[in-house]
Parts: sequence; C-alpha cells; structure tokens
Amino acid sequence: MERAERALFESGVRHATETAVGAALDTALDDLGWADALEADRATAVSVLFECLGTAHATSGALDRLLAATLGAGAGLASDGVAVVLPPLRHCEAPGRLDGDWCVVEGLGTAGFDRCATALVVAQTPDGAAMFAIDLGLLTRRPVQGLDPALGLSEVMGEFETAWAAEPEPVDWGAAAGQGQLALSSELVGAGRAMLELARAHALERVQFDRPIAGFQAVRHRLAESLVAIEAAAALLDAAWEDPSPVNAAMAKAFAGRSTRSVARHCQQVLAGIGFTTEHPLHLFIRRTMVLDQLLGAGSALTRQLGADIVGSGTLPPAFPL
Repeated sequence: MERAERALFESGVRHATETAVGAALDTALDDLGWADALEADRATAVSVLFECLGTAHATSGALDRLLAATLGAGAGLASDGVAVVLPPLRHCEAPGRLDGDWCVVEGLGTAGFDRCATALVVAQTPDGAAMFAIDLGLLTRRPVQGLDPALGLSEVMGEFETAWAAEPEPVDWGAAAGQGQLALSSELVGAGRAMLELARAHALERVQFDRPIAGFQAVRHRLAESLVAIEAAAALLDAAWEDPSPVNAAMAKAFAGRSTRSVARHCQQVLAGIGFTTEHPLHLFIRRTMVLDQLLGAGSALTRQLGADIVGSGTLPPAFPL
C-alpha cells in the first residue's frame, strides 16, 4: 500500500476495533475490505489489524481467517462459517494426530467457533501435514475461563474417522503457524503500546512532592525501557515480514512475548497501587498479554526450540537485513 492509502486503511481499522467487537467487528472489517487487503498486501493487513486489536483489547475472527487463507482454504471462508483448530497452549504443532483410520484432535478454538459450522483440523501424517474439513458437531468444546475469558478461547477435543471428513488436502502447517505467530506478535506489540500509554498518562497526572512523578528519574527509566522493548519487538517483526519463514516468525513471536511482558512489569511499577485494581484497565492488557504469549507457541518454549535447532545444526539463522 502507498503511504496515504495505508494511513486511511489504518484509520478505518482503528475506528472499527475501538467501536465493535466479535461478530460486529468482523462485519465492520468486511465492509472495510480487510479480506481484499489480506490478499493484496498481507503484511500490512495483518500488522495493522492485529496491532489495533491489541491496543483496543478487542476480539475478532481474523486469526481464523488468516490461518484458513494460508492453509489454502480461501481468505473469506473463516467469516462464512469455517474456523481453524489451534494447538494447545504453549504448543505450535498441528493439533491433530492420526491413529489408524481415526484422527484425534486436542487443541483450542477461538471465539469465532460460536459462529461456525465447519472446522479445519490439521493433522500430521506419515506424508506430512494434511487438513481435514469436518462438521463442528464432531468435536467437543469446553470454554476456557482462566486469565482472560473475554478472549473467548475454548478447549476443542474429539476424534473422527477420516472417512467421515472431506478428502484431506496436503498443507504447509509450518507456514500457517508462522503467519499466526506474526499476527499475534503484532497484537502483543499493540497491547504493549496501550499499557505504556496508560502508564505515561498516569505519570503525568500523579503528583508527589508537589510535582508529577513523570519528572522522577526512576519513573522515566521505566517508561524509557518499556518504549525500547516495544520498538525492538516491532523492528524484529517488520524484519520477519521481509522473510516470513517459520524460524523468523518464531523469533519474532518469542521476542514480542518477552518484550511485552517486560513492558507489563514496568508499567505496573509506574502505576503502583492503582494498577493492581480491577477499576483500572491495566489488568485487562496484562491478562491478554499472558495468554497471547502462550498461543501458537509460548515464548519460552520457542526460545528453547530455536536454541536446540541451532545447537543441532551447528549454524546460526541468516542475519536480518538492516
């Protein structure tokens, strides 16, 4: 997108995420042409939307649509009644496994499952990953309460005979998971920016010893370190979009999760007592950050796997272009 076109697109997406949620937000995104933008300029469409989702603490079916498009199911299918089963928390492997003629599913579903009739299940087979499109009624769902019930996640379990499903299609699950990791990285960056803004506003308004605490060196250091962490994660994410390989996506996701959790700690310290209350919105972003860090691979697990791969291969990943 050209700069002016991107600014207009970003303005529309930001307004939609600030004024709608769930199905209403998906409808607003369709009206804005987000699905068309996803096909024409995926990096911009994903980065803009998911950062706005993180900043506004909003939910939508965009992750399902992105994964479905990457798996080859078409960019518009998720909004028309198809959702993608995600791996369990902390994991990024395909959520299905074959057991003879049966496929056993253990994973997660997004809030979009409430509006869907068909689920896409990716399972690892001897010939590689394969995608099954099945009736959602074949799976059992249990809402996940936990830290962030507003996110609308649910445990998805069940098994089905592969003959019941449509003909399986070979897919590249690594590429799909990588796209999802980049999207979640943008959402983490957006949540970090929102937390930093809350802390900055508080530091300017809170007065101690007859002056705003924003003038205290310790507070300024916390805010500065938060900004550095956010911009570093955003820079790594931009570089990963230049070469969206599974390794680069995993690095961006791991770093975004660690950076945003660091921002949460600094902002909590700046906000002090008010930041621990449910009346202040900081806790919403901290909860969302902790859950997003676990989706499609926990940051700690991805870091260990990246390290193990480097040790096993004896080579470092290619350097990002600067």
